[in-house]
Amino acid sequence: MYTYKTRGVCSTEILFDIKNDIITDLTIVGGCRGNTQGVAKLAIGRNVDEVISLLKGIKCRGNTSCPDQLATALELYKNRR
Repeated sequence: MYTYKTRGVCSTEILFDIKNDIITDLTIVGGCRGNTQGVAKLAIGRNVDEVISLLKGIKCRGNTSCPDQLATALELYKNRR
């Protein structure tokens, strides 16, 4: 399980697992519960690159959002492999 501490959003962290470039588990801690659960359900089972391309750049408050933070977390994961 990977952990990413979010910045500039209501959620506090993102927890995820990836196998063969597919997101197998995802929890966004804090934030708007319905929205974060929805994002998680839509992301699970998808390819990491697909999720990044769908969510990167979505803005809420300031210059980021929980979906954008997920894209950032996945990019960091990819760069650390």
